[in-house]
Formats: sequence, structure tokens, C-alpha cells
Amino acid sequence: MEWGMKNRLSQLIQKDGKALFLPIDHGYFQGPTHCLEKPGETIKPLWQYADAIMLTRGVLRNCIDPAIPKPVILRVSGAVSVIGDLANESIVTSVKEAVRLNTAAVSMSVFVGTSGENKSLTNLGKLVDECEDYGIPVMAVTSVGKELEKREARYLALVARISAEIGARVVKTYYCKDNFDKVVNGCPVPVVIAGGPKTETQKEVFDFVYDGIQKGAIGVNLGRNVWQTEAPVAAIRALRAIIHEGCNPKEANDLYEQVKAGKA
Repeated sequence: MEWGMKNRLSQLIQKDGKALFLPIDHGYFQGPTHCLEKPGETIKPLWQYADAIMLTRGVLRNCIDPAIPKPVILRVSGAVSVIGDLANESIVTSVKEAVRLNTAAVSMSVFVGTSGENKSLTNLGKLVDECEDYGIPVMAVTSVGKELEKREARYLALVARISAEIGARVVKTYYCKDNFDKVVNGCPVPVVIAGGPKTETQKEVFDFVYDGIQKGAIGVNLGRNVWQTEAPVAAIRALRAIIHEGCNPKEANDLYEQVKAGKA
């Protein structure tokens, strides 16, 4: 691995081998998402607790202070909307632009078991080819078709492994309660857990993040279950405690309640 690639990955994955990524890229297909209407304001109290932020070039240019001392994962796929076919994404941002914006990595969605399967996997291959020339890691944001049980280990393992085989340096995948270790063990590159839809309680988030890390994930790429919560700073601090300090879900939940109450 060349120095530039190693350097960028070291910015993302910390010395303990773990990572907490904060995505705020949801507007690329959802528009002005609840609690993310003003992305720059949303992350002001949060970014210091994240290891990297994931976002589009439009939000990066217009909403983020260039002096922010955090690495950026640039979302480069899109051209779809929540009212259309989400699996029909294209690459909408060039690698040259990623270099110009000094990004530590780029990310794109990969859809297996959908009408867009071949297109997204082909796009991943092309993106990896280009990014390798510049020493930029690619993170595959994986998903499977609605007709499949997307959080079943065999399907998650399928798309994670295919993405790694094509050349992704990091894979983002959903957590599943049964056999998640098989998803991680079958993927030869680091795996981070997606947050998915907002949960009913924060304890649910702490439980699945903790279990996922015990089973081999290096951390999370989790947004809505941070910035759509009642206490976003408390949520991200508790997640950081699980990921980087080895706290269990109860300890994380106790910290969450303390921070929420202004006692920590």
C-alpha cells in the first residue's frame, strides 16, 4: 500500500483500529432531511467527537468551515431521489474534485439484488481504478434489494464480499442480530456499521453497535441515530465510549443519561 493510501486510512481508522464516522449526506436523495436542514449547524456540536464526517461536495463547500480539523469522506454517487429508483445511482463527483477538496476517502452506494446491481458494481470498479491512482480509499456503502431480507447475514455478507473483491478499502453494511460475525469474517477489508432508520430508544443503538464490534466491525458510520435524537451530543459521546473506550451498552447508556442531564 502506498504512503498516500496509508496516510488517508490512518486519518480515518484510529490507532486503536476503530472508527466513528458521522454521515450527513442524506440530503443527496432525501432533500432537506429532518434535523439536517442546516447541516453546518447540525454538526457544530458533534464533529469534535467523530473521527471523520461523510458528506457531499455541495454541503462541504457551502456549510463546512475549511478549518475544521477532521478528515472528510466525500459522497460521490447520486443522481437519484427518494421518490425515484434509489438503485439507479451514477457517479456525480469526479476524483479530481475529491483531490481538490482534500478528501481522505470517497464513498458510493452499491446495490445487489436490484435492477441497478450491474451498474453500481461497475461504477465501483471504475471509481476504485481512478482512486487508486491518487491513493484515495473508496468506501462501499452497501445495500440489497427490497425483495430480499436486507438485514439477513447471507445477503449482507454477499454484498460486502463483492465490494471488497472489486477493491473497496472499507465496507459499510447494516447490522444483523444473527450471524453478523459471518458478514465481517467474510469481508477482507474493515467493516463499519450503518445506523439505518431512527430507533425507538438509544439503548437499542448501543446494544447493536456493541455487539457488532464484538463480532469484528471496527466502528460505525451512523447519522440519524445521532443527530435526530433528543440529545445528539450525549448520543455521539456514548457511541464514542463504546467504540474507543470499550464501554458496554449499560455503561454507554449511563453516560448518555449523564451527558443529557448536564452531569458529564
